[in-house]
Amino acid sequence: MAETVIDIQSLTKSYNGVRAVDQLSLQIKCGEIFGLLGPNGAGKSTTILMLLGLSEPDEGTINVLGLDPTREPIPVKRRVGYLPDDVGFYEDRTGLENLVLTARLNQVPEAEAKERAYQLLENVGLKHAAHKKTGAYSRGMRQRLGLADVLIKAPEIIILDEPTLGIDPKGMDELLALIRSLSEEQGLTVLLSSHQLHQVQQICDRVGLFVRGRLLAQGDITSLSRELFADDPLQITVDCGPLNEGLLERIRAIPGVRHADPVIGNGVGLSDAYNSMESPGRTRLIVGSDTDCSDLIARTIIENDVSLFGLQRRQYGLDEIYHRYFEGGEQHDQGSSQAE
Repeated sequence: MAETVIDIQSLTKSYNGVRAVDQLSLQIKCGEIFGLLGPNGAGKSTTILMLLGLSEPDEGTINVLGLDPTREPIPVKRRVGYLPDDVGFYEDRTGLENLVLTARLNQVPEAEAKERAYQLLENVGLKHAAHKKTGAYSRGMRQRLGLADVLIKAPEIIILDEPTLGIDPKGMDELLALIRSLSEEQGLTVLLSSHQLHQVQQICDRVGLFVRGRLLAQGDITSLSRELFADDPLQITVDCGPLNEGLLERIRAIPGVRHADPVIGNGVGLSDAYNSMESPGRTRLIVGSDTDCSDLIARTIIENDVSLFGLQRRQYGLDEIYHRYFEGGEQHDQGSSQAE
């Protein structure tokens, strides 16, 4: 089992009587990418500041790589890299010069600093801009340079606070792919804070839903959806040839099936199965079931000499999970909704 490298227990932080972080407990394993997801003002950045020893908690404990950030902030900073949402560089210096300066500040020998800086610039796709002043870098280039800057001291954990903020969609996808590949190649543990569903779902192994300072749920997408949508029927979409009423009734009689409703093309009913100009002679069947009976549905269709073109079980994504939790608001609490 992977080692726990971040262990937070009952963490609480208030500002002017308002709780920014409320009894947060969270464990992150070595080598995983964990996404802390929540709206602006949820307490994500406050949590990060406490992890780095830049802010002291009112209550609770934090352990980062066996260290207490409140009492040992410098050793924590040596082993943890941090990329804020707005990266600052010396704009009259080149990307290479900025990286070498950061390496010197982290006591990396001069020759090794330059070699490591060149390698990181290549890794993040900025080799062509190594000698370009950072004042002329685009927002996406600055974020890539920021990632290289975080990695120059060879950290064991990197913390990224809204890393794709202000980047265009193509640049966002490229940066996320880069983070994923670096994590896999170097065994890095990544804590990524974001309010954007797409980027969290795209690269994170697990996510934590954070709102008003409280962690409402945590787990991988599959376990969260299984728990949250446990009372909803599993939805199976079947693309097959024309169905008659007899075959439809046999599918509805399969154990666990709650309903089986045919739609054709743009949604017209079973009676138009033979006349649809969208997909002539084909039926789309939506099956709601308490269990995954995909194999029984497929067998029933094929045994009745009807063509089966496709069968797909609906997977609930982070968008559905996120909105379902926030529809319930405070009805969901951490104790009853963790999915490990």
